[in-house]
Amino acid sequence: MERDVFQTVYSSPYITKTDYEEIASAHSQMGVEQGTILLEAGKIANEYYIIEKGLFRSFVYDYNGNEITTEFYCPEELLIESFSLFYRSPSMENFQALTSGTVWKINYQTFQQLLDQTEGLREWGRAWATHHLFTMKKRSVNMLTMNATDRYLTLLNERPQIIQQAPLKHVASYLGITDTSLSRIRKEIVIA
Repeated sequence: MERDVFQTVYSSPYITKTDYEEIASAHSQMGVEQGTILLEAGKIANEYYIIEKGLFRSFVYDYNGNEITTEFYCPEELLIESFSLFYRSPSMENFQALTSGTVWKINYQTFQQLLDQTEGLREWGRAWATHHLFTMKKRSVNMLTMNATDRYLTLLNERPQIIQQAPLKHVASYLGITDTSLSRIRKEIVIA
């Protein structure tokens, strides 16, 4: 299982079988209980995680003190606070396990060493950063141009695990709507 996770997450034609073995050995497996905070706002990220099992989220507090979910993280995805990790600055977000799960952790220094010695990983990193930037931009535009029902349907189609496992209040805040609006949308979809 573990090698499959690494080859999926670090998918790149430039990474060799030997590279994958080195990358895998640089990570350590960790069980995570539901509700665990992996990174608190105000602290500097010293590692990132590959999710093998479970559902995670990042969140902030708005100006009224309400939790707003900024992203969800599913199996075979990176759970990473890029700005904090790479710029060595305090995180603006909190990262929390919504379910119990299993992750593979790699610390900042080890990742930097791997980047220095593995050309394929550098190429992967550039591709990942570009894709991540595109995904963030798409989400920003969708929040401004799509109605709430279409945002919900897009999330349901692209990442059904979130709809199935995340509490509705977190899904609603991620979609930028109230719990009541989300309940109404869900009822309308079932009836339609």
